[in-house]
Amino acid sequence: MNRYLKFFLYVFLSLFFIDANSKDNKYGGTIVLYTSSDPKSFNPIVAKETSTTTITSLIFEGLTTINPITLEVEPNLASNWEVDSTGTEWIFHLRKDIKWSDGVEFKSDDVVFTFNELIYNKDVMTSYADIFTIEGKKIKVEKIDDYTVKFTLPFKFAPFLKTLTCEILPKHKLENVVKDLKFNSYWGQDTKLEDIVGTGPFKLEKYLPSERIELTRNKYYWKKSKEQEQLPYLDRVIFLIIKNPDLALLKFQAKEIDYLALRGEDFSILKPKEKELNFKIYNTGPSLGINFLVFNQNSDINPSTKKTYIDERKLRLFKNLNFRKAIAHSIDRKSIIDIVMNGFGTVCDSPLTTSSGFFYNPNVKKYEYDLEKARNLLKDIGIYDRNKDKKLDYIDGTQVEFNLFTNSENTERVKIANIIRKDLETLGFKVNFIPLAFNQLVSKLDSTYDWDCVLIGLTGSIDPHFGSNVWKSSGHLHVWHPRQREPDTDWEKEIDKIFDEAVKILDEKERKILYDRFQEIVAENLPVIFTVVSYNLFAVRDRFGNLKPTPYGGAFHNIEEIYIKD
Repeated sequence: MNRYLKFFLYVFLSLFFIDANSKDNKYGGTIVLYTSSDPKSFNPIVAKETSTTTITSLIFEGLTTINPITLEVEPNLASNWEVDSTGTEWIFHLRKDIKWSDGVEFKSDDVVFTFNELIYNKDVMTSYADIFTIEGKKIKVEKIDDYTVKFTLPFKFAPFLKTLTCEILPKHKLENVVKDLKFNSYWGQDTKLEDIVGTGPFKLEKYLPSERIELTRNKYYWKKSKEQEQLPYLDRVIFLIIKNPDLALLKFQAKEIDYLALRGEDFSILKPKEKELNFKIYNTGPSLGINFLVFNQNSDINPSTKKTYIDERKLRLFKNLNFRKAIAHSIDRKSIIDIVMNGFGTVCDSPLTTSSGFFYNPNVKKYEYDLEKARNLLKDIGIYDRNKDKKLDYIDGTQVEFNLFTNSENTERVKIANIIRKDLETLGFKVNFIPLAFNQLVSKLDSTYDWDCVLIGLTGSIDPHFGSNVWKSSGHLHVWHPRQREPDTDWEKEIDKIFDEAVKILDEKERKILYDRFQEIVAENLPVIFTVVSYNLFAVRDRFGNLKPTPYGGAFHNIEEIYIKD
């Protein structure tokens, strides 16, 4: 072949492959993840469980977003905003290039509808109402024009921009549903997937209960890369529903899934196999989430039975602070970390963890493992071994007995619950341990209230205000006694006041003083009994570009930018 022809052919092919590798090969492919339970619904406004929000976070977006690396608030569906000198009037300008995944244009009507007809709707069971209510007052949300929305706050509201990460939902799909009072059950497991439309990078394509959830690329997604390439790069995200973590471990090793949330016990199994199986293990430090034991203190009357939701004698016991202190002293947290977490954990003493950063208060009351101290506290309230049979008795001689629940899909939590059960039985209690499916457990906590004691977790946040739906007495997730009309105790009343005051203070140091006090009150009064915090350990198949794991965002916070390298 003529050497000049060879040269030009070489240049042509080189240009072709350079072009292909620089852009085209980023597009396409599937990432396979997993979730431990079926989503309870696909409705992010009424969701209170991660089984739902894990999926909906890829479908819906807010006006703002939090950069998972810098933790700064950044524009999202809103391109920019301005605030007046009082700090109470905010004008948000929406992007004009956004469409819902069904092709309908995104406008300010959707924002106004989400707040006024969903979040502030008394008929809608949403925890967002707690977050967006300041001292019992709502934020006024009104349309200026198709791409401009005005928010008028009753007071200065320090975490306001962070709260606007909440999902905006489509008015054109939901307006009639709300009018017909069907929203709470809408977008459930049996819904038509094409009716679920969002502005996020993916949309629902298939849901096979107990098997898988498939999301496909939203062709109308508005975001572009720094190189102005249309996002997302991936064609598809699949979540396999794997209820048993041991099975998830096997599937990861068999390369059937691309990601694994590691338990401490998994580390020694997987670490030697990183190179062989082409993956990398990440440890981003203590989790933001907390695990705790909580006793039912709900003194409300069940309208069906005209009695309290649990036995009145148990209720009196659970409401007694000395009882809860005794339980706190009965839990061998260090053994839990060593035995269950293989050392990859730390003791939890506060509603916040060290990963919460600035607002974390390390100086709260702590409860060391001390069975003798626990026995003395119980004896002070009349609970002790009356029959010399190593059993803790009520005054009538019957043994103190209660049920302990946790979610069965989380084998690490099941093991922790078993250790706690043994600790409490060593003390002399009779504990009936009953693992339940996660969604069934959530129903007990949120609807039927027929439970004694639960080991559960909360995801946590960098700003304490986002826990107001848990810690304020009126909160939907105020687990031990939710939705109180008036605070049941003086300390709950003080926490309510702290949360109301702290959001109006813009100076972070002044806010910290209040939130430090909040953490001290919780540690002193033990509405929940803290256990341990696990480390964020996860393994990811080494086949993805733009992977940027962080403690706050996890492995796939930027999933729209992630692409398959090979």
